[in-house]
Amino acid sequence: MIVDRPTNLQLATLVDEPPTGNSWLHEPKLDGYRILAELDRGHVALWTRSFLDWSTRFTAIASAVAKLPARRALLDGEAAVVMPDGRTSFQALQNLGRGGTGRLAYFAFDLLALDDDDLARLPLDERKARLRELVAHAGPTIRYCDHVIGNGAAVFHAACEAGLEGIVSKRRDRPYEPGRGTSWQKAKCIQRQELVIGGFTDPSGARTGIGALLVGYYDGTRLVYAGKVGTGFTNQTLADLDRALRPLEVAASPFSPEPRAAWIGRGRHWVKPELVAEVAFTEWTEDGHLRHPSFQGLRHDKPATAIVREEARHLHH
Repeated sequence: MIVDRPTNLQLATLVDEPPTGNSWLHEPKLDGYRILAELDRGHVALWTRSFLDWSTRFTAIASAVAKLPARRALLDGEAAVVMPDGRTSFQALQNLGRGGTGRLAYFAFDLLALDDDDLARLPLDERKARLRELVAHAGPTIRYCDHVIGNGAAVFHAACEAGLEGIVSKRRDRPYEPGRGTSWQKAKCIQRQELVIGGFTDPSGARTGIGALLVGYYDGTRLVYAGKVGTGFTNQTLADLDRALRPLEVAASPFSPEPRAAWIGRGRHWVKPELVAEVAFTEWTEDGHLRHPSFQGLRHDKPATAIVREEARHLHH
């Protein structure tokens, strides 16, 4: 492309409450994979957050992007599976192609370039107006991610009531700013975060495959233990995890310090910390463990070494 794609995507900062005022717009927080869609004279690349090309993984999205009425375009959005009730589901995205319900779609929420124009420096309002026009007749696979202006608290409350993960609030007057800043902010109804798998336990009772995952996050170069995830699995995910984790087994704990045996129980196995799990939970305990964690799926779009503990900031009064 004449306009270079960014070397980093713009990321939202986690906050404990959404911003107020009409200088902000609010979008639903989608439950999928962040994807930068690049169109260049019929050729499409779908870039993940760590810039892997997933156009062969999401062929329906790539085909739809190729048909957009433009020679060149650079869209930012999220690949997600839409369930019959209209919500997006990361677990359904994991089961795509296995006969699961839901439809794959690309929710476009930003437009960084169009033909020979660099739009990234324009205010978000203008970028979204150009985006809406571009995807207006794209069909069901590419969807414009609509928004509400102002009323952040009310929008957040409505999102939580509807069972959504949360909202993303964005300054309407700002250019596209790669990296994690405060002009994009996310507020979550449900606690969710990525965690690194450092071990697993043997199954008990009628369960097969694995019992629970032992997970953590990086603090500098240390992998800090965050708890044991023993729910949220299907028979299929238990089998998949067992197959993925067995070749990664190692003798020594990757966690520093090593978690106490009382926390883990018997029959534990350590693994190389290479796989990343998406985990939902209610809160962090005082000793830094997850309360009521539930497995949502494996993430393949970011390296394990990038996983840190996300803590909400208080930015609004």
